Amino acid sequence: MNIKAGQLLSQIEYPSDLRKLNKDQLHQVCEELRQYIIDVVSVHGGHFAASLGVVELTVALHYVFNTPYDQLVWDVGHQAYGHKILTGRRESFPTNRKYKGISGFPKRDESEYDTFGVGHSSTSISAALGMAMASHYKGEFDRQHIAVIGDGAMTAGMAFEALNHAGVANANVLIILNDNCMSIDPNVGALKEYLTDITTSPTYNKMRDDVWNLLGKLPIGKKFTRDMASKLEASLKGVVSKSSNLFEALKMRYFGPIDGHNITKLADTLQDLKDIPGPKLLHIVTTKGKGYALAEKDQTTWHAPGLFDKITGEIFKKPVTAPQPPKYQDVFGHTIIELAEKNDKILGITPAMPSGSSLKFMMEKMPDRAFDVGICEQHAVTLSAGMATQGMRVFCTIYSSFFQRAFDQAVHDAIIQKLPVVFCLDRAGLVGEDGPTHHGAYDIAYMRGIPNVIISAPMNEEELRNLMYSAQLPDNNLPYVIRYPRGQGVMPEWRTPFKAIKTGTGRKIRDGKDIAILSLGHTGNFVMDACKELMTDGLQPAHYDMRFVKPLDEAMLHEVFTSFDKVITVEDGTVVGGFGTAIVEFMAANNYSATVKILGIPDRIIEHGKPEELYRECGFDARSIAQVTRELMKEKITVTV
Repeated sequence: MNIKAGQLLSQIEYPSDLRKLNKDQLHQVCEELRQYIIDVVSVHGGHFAASLGVVELTVALHYVFNTPYDQLVWDVGHQAYGHKILTGRRESFPTNRKYKGISGFPKRDESEYDTFGVGHSSTSISAALGMAMASHYKGEFDRQHIAVIGDGAMTAGMAFEALNHAGVANANVLIILNDNCMSIDPNVGALKEYLTDITTSPTYNKMRDDVWNLLGKLPIGKKFTRDMASKLEASLKGVVSKSSNLFEALKMRYFGPIDGHNITKLADTLQDLKDIPGPKLLHIVTTKGKGYALAEKDQTTWHAPGLFDKITGEIFKKPVTAPQPPKYQDVFGHTIIELAEKNDKILGITPAMPSGSSLKFMMEKMPDRAFDVGICEQHAVTLSAGMATQGMRVFCTIYSSFFQRAFDQAVHDAIIQKLPVVFCLDRAGLVGEDGPTHHGAYDIAYMRGIPNVIISAPMNEEELRNLMYSAQLPDNNLPYVIRYPRGQGVMPEWRTPFKAIKTGTGRKIRDGKDIAILSLGHTGNFVMDACKELMTDGLQPAHYDMRFVKPLDEAMLHEVFTSFDKVITVEDGTVVGGFGTAIVEFMAANNYSATVKILGIPDRIIEHGKPEELYRECGFDARSIAQVTRELMKEKITVTV
């Protein structure tokens, strides 16, 4: 489908083209840009509502500032589609998030306009401040540095750390707080209520408008007017708001709140702010999904809806004629409720992903026992540890790649103290179109070297339920990691009775005599398919589902290495220091000798694409497993003519 840009947008290849337009043409550019995003995403997929909400801001930033010399940093990057379209990638935008296409997030090696690679939240202020301080050191005093951060991302500790430093750093940095009360799910916490207090106070807003109207009639110079307005606004906020201005308390010049969808006001304000040196914050109010009514009403559903009919709003689903396996996240979400109904010590914690992790089910049914703590993984882990000291059985559900951010807290606050927090690492392995910032490639490797922790991975939904059940039993007194992938499992009939799984025990899936294949987690299903294919070659591989990488099932491994001289390990984590490495270490420590082939995520950054495409690229899909087995067993293959 050939999607065409509008009259003005089609003439804009780079921001320099945008700056040739008159200011009164910017409204049309915004309309055309918004429509182009709708047209492309509806047909090709991707994140949606976030970029619609910042169309006017995107246009105003590139119109006012001299990008890429002026450095623009987006936070997370869900909202950067308009930015990509205006910076040389309009024609390639339909390849967004597709295999070998452009990234769904800003990426430094993709464009000079992408000044900082992002994907995780709350990094923009630190990055922009670092750039600003470096520019100051180099004598580039005319260079602007802009961080665009949402009110959801502002809840993270890293954002506050950066604000605290920015207020005293002699650097030219502008922080734009995009306040829409949303990240993926609705925002929570005191900061949200504080911002709402500022933006909704009718007394403050009326007084502010009256002051601006009065100043516009006074016969005084522009510079004096701006200085005077700034002082008056600061006073107003201190008087009318329930508390003094947080940002100005951090020595940050604060401006706003202003309407983030008024392109003329935005452009004028940004132009004025260019002349004010030092750290400053502009607070804008926007609507996530702006311009597409359904996305405005249900911003969570339309965060990344998949393909849809832009006219009717129908989100296309694959037709199904038989019961389908559930998503692993939904198995977690329903299972934790079942367990909590039987064990009143169970609590649930998630850092701002109640929908993505499916903890939302427990939050709805048991609101006093399940908590969204905002985008703050470190706090989520230590909060869980604190609860565990009081006898609670806490299931802390975090995406694998986000768990990286809380590594120190996991080690220092939970593992060293042997607090039995259950860490449910969703999105472990290759997640697909979100790409390298979201792949859960490293959790096995970085957790495996730590004492006092159990690390497990279920091969299917039944095992996920049983591992969750086992983790909360009274005899478990250690932190317990359960990692599982994004997407569907393999069992349509998945609500099986709970059975305890003894820590550190695997299971034999099939007997064999030629070669042993050891799998961890969901990849065991790929091995099962490979074994079926290999049987047609006359091969009889044995398959072991190890279930635990720490502790290993040593009895099973002794059986493997006394019976086979060729072994393949399969995992959906990095091959460096991961599951396969653990098997080789066991072999060496016990003086066994065998040919071991480790299959998993290779030692390089894996880009985005459909999971099946990435499994094939990394060489651990069913076909690749079968091929590696054939290469190791060439002398055993029989050919029937």
